Amino acid sequence: MRFIHTSDWQLGKPFGRVPEEARTVLREARLDAIDRLAAAARANGAPLVLVAGDVFDSPEPGDRVYRQALNRMKAQADVRFLLLPGNHDPLRADGLWSRLAADTPANVSALTEARPLELGAADGEQSVLLPAPLSHKRSVADPTQWFDGVETPPGALRIGLAHGSVQTFGGDADPNLVAVDRARRAGLAYLALGDWHGRIRIDERTYYSGTPEPDDFGREVTGLALLVDVSGNAPPEVTELPIGRHHWLEEGWSLSGADDLDARIAGLAPGVARQDLVCRLRLSGLVTLAERVAVRRRLEDELAHEVRWLDLIADDLVTRPTDTDLSEIDAQGELHTAAVRLRAMMGEGGAEGRLAAQALERLYVEQMRAQRAGEA
Repeated sequence: MRFIHTSDWQLGKPFGRVPEEARTVLREARLDAIDRLAAAARANGAPLVLVAGDVFDSPEPGDRVYRQALNRMKAQADVRFLLLPGNHDPLRADGLWSRLAADTPANVSALTEARPLELGAADGEQSVLLPAPLSHKRSVADPTQWFDGVETPPGALRIGLAHGSVQTFGGDADPNLVAVDRARRAGLAYLALGDWHGRIRIDERTYYSGTPEPDDFGREVTGLALLVDVSGNAPPEVTELPIGRHHWLEEGWSLSGADDLDARIAGLAPGVARQDLVCRLRLSGLVTLAERVAVRRRLEDELAHEVRWLDLIADDLVTRPTDTDLSEIDAQGELHTAAVRLRAMMGEGGAEGRLAAQALERLYVEQMRAQRAGEA
């Protein structure tokens, strides 16, 4: 028995902090992942794709996302998709999954009932899927508990499909908690889990696939699906398949001047196309006012337009305005006097000091812009 294990597509994810242009591309990439999953299934002789929950980001993903998802799966007629409700898109009476059950094409099934589903036979071995659909966003019951006692044909490979956590996080009632040893208790050949967005091996028969398209910083091992081979009593063979398009990278750069940027930018995410890079940069260090402005201009006016999205955090890049910096601002006029006062306020620290630093930087930038306009 060979199949693809994937989860947490979260189609329609809003990416609220991201600028509109990049947001549109990131949302479309999640739909594109359906095509890439089908291509991987076809290339590896695994025409069955098990989706372990959170197919959509919400119970109301919108008509475009809904139709795009169905049409893309329908177009892959030689690949079978089995979809499980998760905590982002749980079962609701007369809701999303009722609509799906009515609209799904022949190669797509909505797993809305907790009952065994025969997957057919391969090489003389019969396989049965045990799905655990979530009917609520948060439930204190283990959705996989019924796996233990359910009867399946003798000798059949039992494959579990569920969405939830195998670890508590200190809450009074951790939701959708799955027993960490469920595969052993229920005699499963493999337990395909969703909920955690990174690929994680729990034991030799229990895996999280992670999301096929990365969606946030700080995730480990994302952008994958798992190719799973199960046979007899042997542990399954699990192979990682690269699916994702975008690479989410978070780095901290400590700078001593604008000249430090050349090497930093040149060494940023080697092997990743700039248009596929989502980058968060945290800047720190001590620089002059002119250097800080040069750094921001280089990153915001150049690099930010090369990558898919640049999230620049420069709060810890401390400015030390020099007399040369201040001389650039209206050397003997009122603006110069204001700049000197702002520098003094910066030295006092606190909230007012931070505001003074922002004001001084703004004053410097506007003065440089005015000078360039005058020269032109």
